[in-house]
Amino acid sequence: MRRFDDQTVLVTGGTGGQGASHVRAFHAEGANVVIGARDAERGAALADELGARACAIPLDVTDESSWSSALQAAENAFGGLNVLVNNAGVQNPPALLEDTDEATWSRILGTNLTGTFLGIRAAVPALRRAGGGAIVNIGSTMGLGGTALYAPYVAGKWAVRGLTRTAALELGRDRIRVNAIHPGVIATSFIREPAAGATAAIADSYSPEPFASRDSANRPT
Repeated sequence: MRRFDDQTVLVTGGTGGQGASHVRAFHAEGANVVIGARDAERGAALADELGARACAIPLDVTDESSWSSALQAAENAFGGLNVLVNNAGVQNPPALLEDTDEATWSRILGTNLTGTFLGIRAAVPALRRAGGGAIVNIGSTMGLGGTALYAPYVAGKWAVRGLTRTAALELGRDRIRVNAIHPGVIATSFIREPAAGATAAIADSYSPEPFASRDSANRPT
């Protein structure tokens, strides 16, 4: 028996690098997977690739009505919901705090923090109807320590940690587990391609080129 046989899992941001990986992993373990994505065509293509036990639904995590429609579609498709993975996230272009405009701040926190809050709130009734389940919030190592030039993203991911702990305390009595995981740097398009409004990818910050001109004896090991 596979670990998620007869379980239904909704993954937000389900067509991105990490999101698609989550979707494929749950599906391989027997789950019915619901791919939540803004890009309907990419979501449908992934669902078609997986075949049985997969469906795609349009989902804007910043929109409360979109969440309501998504949860209803998930229950209609597979009869219930057992796991929510709040994976959808966006990154801000690198900028000093003093140069970060309010629109960028609001956009990043709207997806990364408010989107997670709306997802938890929308999923709770369905998880209760299923007799319990799990909510997994995707954080970041940037939510464990300050990172220069990424204040909106860092602030949002720090806040997700607190939101997760509060939700866990409140929902444990309903047999709903709430946890956050905090990945480090993963080679997906999220870091290989510039964020909206940026000219360089985050991955450029991890390039070994700054050490290229140094004597090998002085290179870090």
